[in-house]
Amino acid sequence: MKLHCPLCGARDIREFHYQGAASLADRPDPDAPEAAQEFLDYVYMRDNPAGDNRELWFHAHGCGAWLVATRNVTTHEFLSVRLATDKGGMP
Repeated sequence: MKLHCPLCGARDIREFHYQGAASLADRPDPDAPEAAQEFLDYVYMRDNPAGDNRELWFHAHGCGAWLVATRNVTTHEFLSVRLATDKGGMP
């Protein structure tokens, strides 16, 4: 399987580390009431939808770039990949 790094081009997926969903969830305020439960939900409760998902990847064995990829988790096809620092890269 290949992932297209915007800086290095198409590379073997083994050069990258999956870092999780690039979701819109905000980190809870640690001083808020019930912060412990909100933080546990933030860390451990994940959606598992079929279809297209935005994911955060790290090019560990390459240029060291952080990438946001849109991948269809049913077919494993990467639909788009961009640098996390690009406009529109991170939610």
